[in-house]
Amino acid sequence: MLDSLTKIIGDIDAFVWSWWMIILLLGTHIFMTIRTGFIQRKIGTGIRLSVTKDPDAEGEVSQFGALTTALASTIGTGNIIGVGTAVALGGPGAVLWCWLTGVFGIATKYSESLIAVKYRVKTKDGRMQGGAMYALERGLNMKWLAVIFAFFGGFASFGIGCATQVNAIATVCKENLGIPNALVGIVVAALTALVIFGGIKAIANVCEKLVPFMAVFYVIGCIIILGINFDFILPALKTICSLAFTPGAAAGGLVGRGIMMAMQYGIARGLFSNESGMGSAPIAAAAAQTRNPVRQALVSCTGTFWDTVVVCAMTGLVLVTSIMKNPSIDMGNITDGGILTTLAFSQIPVLGPLILVVGIISFAYSTVLGWAYYGERCVEYFAGRKGLIPYRILYILVAAIAPVVSLNLVWTIADILNALMAIPNLVAVLLLSNVIVRETKKYINNLDMKDDTKVQIMDK
Repeated sequence: MLDSLTKIIGDIDAFVWSWWMIILLLGTHIFMTIRTGFIQRKIGTGIRLSVTKDPDAEGEVSQFGALTTALASTIGTGNIIGVGTAVALGGPGAVLWCWLTGVFGIATKYSESLIAVKYRVKTKDGRMQGGAMYALERGLNMKWLAVIFAFFGGFASFGIGCATQVNAIATVCKENLGIPNALVGIVVAALTALVIFGGIKAIANVCEKLVPFMAVFYVIGCIIILGINFDFILPALKTICSLAFTPGAAAGGLVGRGIMMAMQYGIARGLFSNESGMGSAPIAAAAAQTRNPVRQALVSCTGTFWDTVVVCAMTGLVLVTSIMKNPSIDMGNITDGGILTTLAFSQIPVLGPLILVVGIISFAYSTVLGWAYYGERCVEYFAGRKGLIPYRILYILVAAIAPVVSLNLVWTIADILNALMAIPNLVAVLLLSNVIVRETKKYINNLDMKDDTKVQIMDK
């Protein structure tokens, strides 16, 4: 029975992530890059604005708080195990497709965040709510599609945001620290409950402190490992680029899986990692204190830059250089991304396992918190406030039982839900592209973003 269910889910995953989805996703990334005048060139401005307070603007949390909440959700196991899975199933060439998804995805993250802020609403108790569902409802009068997005978003949070993350924490704790899976689930569930019942402000406060620490720690660790593997960096880059477009073999047991496999798994893991086009991060962006939608959109799109262009690229290089340096890692017989990542990092005594353990635990837990907020906003949209307490309880229960769920099956389900979320969100981005261009032209020339014109916020 389980084998049959696994096969059916696998077939669905293969369908939703076939060529049509790749074309839709990458096509939107490229289309919005052109339409926004290559907004990626404003990354520096976005980084500066992310640490600039805008206290007089309406919103629940600072721009930096909204960014770190979004980064908490995106910088997760996808940056470590997800990249390992892409390499194991798609070959080293998948790293390039994962990276390109991030580069072009910056434009889509900018676009979806802009409309999330522009069409956000204020609840009767003063909370800000926004995202694809409000853009679809207010910007396109497509309430039915907004409900579909919210429905898939609510359920996706249990997979991409909770089960896969806690499962990864449990696996790394058991293998490296000897802690039983059941105990890990209980501890993570308890810690999650302490935070999520405090709402967006409590989540943002935790993320503002946790995200910078975990990101800096992981990046420094990767730099050290790359320093150890220095002689293999250029060969690894050449291998990644060549195998992204052709099947074949390279030094150190690296095997290409073909362009389709490299694209499929590279793009899928790239989306799982940075969530550009999925419509999740804009939900946090909508809560930010900001004067206009462009200002926060520039801040939000830096999340994709840090997440994929920097962190995922470094993980990919660490994996490929470590495998090339240690040919004993037989990549040809490994299809589990977690195993491949563990073997690659373990080649570096003490430092490698430490980076892996601390990275996965901190990345995964922060994602659990961020996605709890996303899920709440989606559930509140289609079920009202009465659905929040049941949702939180179920989310905590999923965290508690996740360590005993098959990771491969959970990853597959998460991939499917990612696609089902992305479709209505991309519809909103594409159909509102004229609005995005108009707002961009209105504000983008003022680099200080001090225009007194504020986005009109509708009371819910």
